[in-house]
Amino acid sequence: MKGFATHERRWASDSVPGDKVLSAVSSPESFAVASTDGAEEFVEVTLDVQEDDTIVLRSIEQLPAAIFHLDQDASSESCGSGTSKSPSVRRSSSHKLRQFSHELKAEAMAKARQISQELRAELKRFSWSHGHAGRASADGATTAIDNALAARAARKQRAQLDRTRSGAQKGLRGLRFISTKTANGVDALNEVQSRFDSLARDGYLCRSEFAQCIGMKDSKEFALELFDALSRRQRLKAEKISKEELSEFWSQITNQSFDSRLQIFFDMVDKNEDGRVTEEEVKELIMLSASANKLSRLKEQAEEYAALIMEELDPERLGYIELWQLETLLLQKDTYQNYSQALSYTSQALSQNLAGLRKRSSIRHLSNQVGYFLEENWKRIYALTLWFAAMAALFIWKFIQYRRRSAFHVMGYCLPTAKGAAETLKLNMALVLLPVCRNTITWLRSTRLSRIVPFDDNINFHKTIAAAIVVGVILHAGNHLSCDFPRLISSSEPEYHENLSDDFGETKPSYGKLIQGVEGVTGIIMVVSMTVAFTLATRWFRRSLVKLPRPLDRLTGFNAFWYSHHLFVVVYALLIVHGQCLYFIHKWYHKTTWMYLSIPLLLYMGERTLRFLRSGYYSVRLLKVAIYPGNVLALQISKPPGFRYKSGQYMFVQCPAVSPLEWHPFSITSAPGDDYLSIHIRQLGDWTRELKRVFSEACEPPVAGKSGLLRADENTRKSLPKLLIDGPYGAPAQDYMKYDVLLLVGLGIGATPFISILKDLLNNIVKIEEQESAISDYVPPTDVHIDLATILKATQRPKWTLKTTNAYFYWVTREQGSFDWFKGVMNEVAELDQRVVNY
Repeated sequence: MKGFATHERRWASDSVPGDKVLSAVSSPESFAVASTDGAEEFVEVTLDVQEDDTIVLRSIEQLPAAIFHLDQDASSESCGSGTSKSPSVRRSSSHKLRQFSHELKAEAMAKARQISQELRAELKRFSWSHGHAGRASADGATTAIDNALAARAARKQRAQLDRTRSGAQKGLRGLRFISTKTANGVDALNEVQSRFDSLARDGYLCRSEFAQCIGMKDSKEFALELFDALSRRQRLKAEKISKEELSEFWSQITNQSFDSRLQIFFDMVDKNEDGRVTEEEVKELIMLSASANKLSRLKEQAEEYAALIMEELDPERLGYIELWQLETLLLQKDTYQNYSQALSYTSQALSQNLAGLRKRSSIRHLSNQVGYFLEENWKRIYALTLWFAAMAALFIWKFIQYRRRSAFHVMGYCLPTAKGAAETLKLNMALVLLPVCRNTITWLRSTRLSRIVPFDDNINFHKTIAAAIVVGVILHAGNHLSCDFPRLISSSEPEYHENLSDDFGETKPSYGKLIQGVEGVTGIIMVVSMTVAFTLATRWFRRSLVKLPRPLDRLTGFNAFWYSHHLFVVVYALLIVHGQCLYFIHKWYHKTTWMYLSIPLLLYMGERTLRFLRSGYYSVRLLKVAIYPGNVLALQISKPPGFRYKSGQYMFVQCPAVSPLEWHPFSITSAPGDDYLSIHIRQLGDWTRELKRVFSEACEPPVAGKSGLLRADENTRKSLPKLLIDGPYGAPAQDYMKYDVLLLVGLGIGATPFISILKDLLNNIVKIEEQESAISDYVPPTDVHIDLATILKATQRPKWTLKTTNAYFYWVTREQGSFDWFKGVMNEVAELDQRVVNY
């Protein structure tokens, strides 16, 4: 039979010790079983009978009668004709038989299990002729095996009953690395086929090119295992496939069902196709998953995790697990030892008790949501309301003022609209500087004004004002260029002399003359400069999300954003000139542009001057440099005298070797009580990339016992680059002492401010405990003369108490290598923990 011949080749490669095998069944036996409807069903069973009187059940597969006879006919015809089919025809028919067998496998397993047990009993009775004592011991072993198999069968039945659709969806997320590496749909198939055409040779795709063909170049190892698994499914032993076979592979890969994904994953590990996964294969499974998800650390612990999985999934100690057990593991069910049964009961009770609370009206739910929103954002709403009110008042004031001018009869509502927008522009061009005056903002955070002003949103407010400036420029410049000037030019001579001659002269100007005037030239230059600066400041350009061809790619990245923002030096200079050369205002004290800008400009220039002076005053030296996986650069520098900061604050850093002008902010990861400053920098842009390169050249591989890929310190032979610092500056996290319970949530490198908070929190706890211990250990002197001041000083309580009682820290990172640099920091925190703060 054709199907049997295929399996004979398959089992011939199984590794069974030859010295222990009494008779190896290389050609499977087939048994006909009468079904309930009178038809015949055929089951293919493969057994290994060994010398120690044990039988290994290798495989059970059901073959329908129709296919059985079809295979017999096909075999006889093939033998009679003496011709062989082409490889593609054999592959296609074998795949169809395999697919049909898989569909009937689930419902045939129950009958097949019963048949295999009867067969095993018959074979053992036939071969057990070693005496009564031997039979007694064998009966005991058989009973133990049967009990183990029965226990596993019972667990399998419970797992099948517990399987739900929601659980399957959860398990599908556990296998999503199969889908995240490939795309779905007709377009994706066309793309794969086009790659096949470019990579194929003589109409066949080699196994080594399969990863590139399906778009998995970054996970070639995974793709090759996937190729082998799909090839074993279709009984293909060739190292290349045709285009039709590739399409069949692709349809199986992109099948979104959980069962299909699970079967693929199981086949990738079950390389000998015995339907079982041993501990060694579980280890390969873990390493395969780690490779696909780029988890290098998981590979190192694959053996340990494999042992834990086998201990959990194989309590009967049979030495293998089956597909349904792997399914239960991915579905995250507690059907093995019911560890979470008590928690399930608690959750059910809570759900029943809270059922009444869920039945709230939509109006009450909406009111609660509004209340929560107002409670959380009342500062922002308050500040934005004042800002909008100020802009509206200025716009209306100027609008009414120019509505009453004689020029309104010629230019219409375009003139008051443009002038109203100009007045809001004056306000916003002044306000936009205040949120970036960081020293001022840091000082204001410590005042009572912080209770009503959201200083934590200074950068967001800066961006919001910038958006309002864009709207104001469009209204002001647009109305002048497209409405005011054309209506002035098209006005009649009597209208012009009656309403506009006092402002524009006796001779009516042309459109070109209006543009060439001081107002027109300065206005156009400002609009162009602001357009460039605003465009390059958007997230798409600043984060290099826009991919431009060379040399236009230099317009993206932080450098382009930083340098383009210096165009505002020109903008503010021209704005003052623009505000002094007005057509409709002639008295200097009515020209208010300089009044709006004077204080913010002086404050901002003072901040920049302070940064320049302070960077020279803060002389620092590098103490330690370490480069960790995940492109993280850790710098530890000396703490300048007088540099006082709070946990959660940040400072600006400049490296002249990278750029003599650029300053970049980084959170301080050391605690205020430490005698050094530390920062952790992750490579995200062009400046950080160059910074890492500069320090990498000065670093060396670490010695034994030191972490990091590269390290350097003061004793390094190579000279370290110079660093300048400026700060500290305030941040929202610095107010953590106001709360009794802290919930710290960090994503990637965003966890850096919380490192300083945890260290400072525990430093303060140790300090308070030392003070209390000193007070309790105080022994009054035996001298008769006791100084009252000395007693009060020795017995007084600490001047402040720590309000925070608990801190919960959650950190999510994409790279497992990030734990390398974080591990050392958290070890320091753990050493200080006195079980007062939980983390």
